[in-house]
Amino acid sequence: MSGGSGGSSPPSRRTSFNSLSRDLDLPSEQGCLSIVVLGASGDLAKKKTFPALYHLFDQGFIQSGEVHIFGYARSNLSDDGLRERIRGYLKGAPEEDLSEFLQLIKYVSGSYDNGEGFEKLNKAISEYEASSKSESYRRLFYLALPPSVYPSVCKMIRTYCMNPSSHPGWTRVIVEKPFGKDLDSAEELSAQLGELFEEHQLYRIDHYLGKELVQNLLVLRFANRLFMPLWNRDNIDNIQIVFREDFGTEGRGGYFDQYGIIRDIIQNHLLQVFCLVAMEKPVSLKPEHIRDEKVKVLQSVNPINPEEVVLGQYDGYKDDPTVPDDSNTPTFASVVLRVHNERWEGVPFILKAGKALNSRKAEVRVQFKDVPGDIFKCKKQGRNEFVIRLQPSEAMYVKLTVKKPGLEMATEQSELDLSYGMRYQNVKIPEAYERLILDTIRGDQQHFVRRDELKAAWQIFTPLLHDIDDGKLMAVPYQPGSRGPKEADELSAKVGYVQTHGYIWIPPTLA
Repeated sequence: MSGGSGGSSPPSRRTSFNSLSRDLDLPSEQGCLSIVVLGASGDLAKKKTFPALYHLFDQGFIQSGEVHIFGYARSNLSDDGLRERIRGYLKGAPEEDLSEFLQLIKYVSGSYDNGEGFEKLNKAISEYEASSKSESYRRLFYLALPPSVYPSVCKMIRTYCMNPSSHPGWTRVIVEKPFGKDLDSAEELSAQLGELFEEHQLYRIDHYLGKELVQNLLVLRFANRLFMPLWNRDNIDNIQIVFREDFGTEGRGGYFDQYGIIRDIIQNHLLQVFCLVAMEKPVSLKPEHIRDEKVKVLQSVNPINPEEVVLGQYDGYKDDPTVPDDSNTPTFASVVLRVHNERWEGVPFILKAGKALNSRKAEVRVQFKDVPGDIFKCKKQGRNEFVIRLQPSEAMYVKLTVKKPGLEMATEQSELDLSYGMRYQNVKIPEAYERLILDTIRGDQQHFVRRDELKAAWQIFTPLLHDIDDGKLMAVPYQPGSRGPKEADELSAKVGYVQTHGYIWIPPTLA
């Protein structure tokens, strides 16, 4: 692949999924595929699930004649009514392709705790399967629903909508986060779903695991000799995993107040990134081998020290009428994790997330130790850093000290930069939901959360969350549009992070 060419174009929609599977050395999938989106009239389905399905269709990964899509919700809608709602979120799509995609969608109305609606749904699916004259039936259920209804919905699927035993194939269920609010509620939910489905049938989706740069972490770490001897406590001083938003809860305050920033972002999205940064090399790329290593590193995390936690709540958060006046729910948190193993002993992992801040970004920042014997007297300019920019402007860059051009022996900080917008100009980076839905169809659970992994994650954060809920740790106020509480910067400095002054990474442009 040459510098700006972007490589091969996406597959034609006339290429079958089975031939794509062969090209990618994946198990061949035979038979008709029924994709059922439960909660089809909700925002998640309209904004994420259906657009992801359209893009898979547009790239040839699902096709007319091989797949049918069913929307299920309580709303009183017709097939065309749902199609028109979805059309509004696919502006710019070629009309011919969009119309062909929308004709694959059928709507069924029913409640989530009553068998009558699910019997209608099963009848609709069965009629499609019979008309396909296929020998194998595959059924994928996407729960774009609040977790409170997962048990009842899954029970209905198990009772009325499973793949018939008379035909080979499978039934798979995708469930969205949050998976509980603490260890006990997560274990209760896992037990309820575990009574209905085998672990290989459950796909607990965390869309961060579908992001391009997150998926690149394993390749970077284990396919490049450069990083192998450096990726340890001998060379790395600290690692930050950061999520920042420049807007507040924006009308979702009542919902957000039930969870807070730790449950919403840190315990799942950032902890998943942490696993990929900190885990040991898996035996192979088989999903279970990778997930085994993620569990091991989670189990190596020490209990969180409350003195290494900063909580914040932006001024104005409680102006939302749906938020209680006495709310202590954090909209910002900085939490230091310590890993008790040979590789990472003594290296702080700073997980930081916040709303209503001065910028929007998500990144991993690996800061290396100072150079011993600093003969150039350049220590004040900053340390070497390896930064993986997850969003926006996907990039990887290394901050390093170089000679400043000119006659003087002066140094400055610069970078080695791989910016995806420049290097892969003609390549469409897929949305996370596209990749994860395709992985589910293929039966690849590598980028989904296993039950014991979920348990280990909640074991780390539940004591802290209970202390916050009980008022033992209080959120400090911060101004919207700021960096967050000054106490967070002080905590980072206390555990070893050295901020670079005078250097700012600027995403390169084509101009």
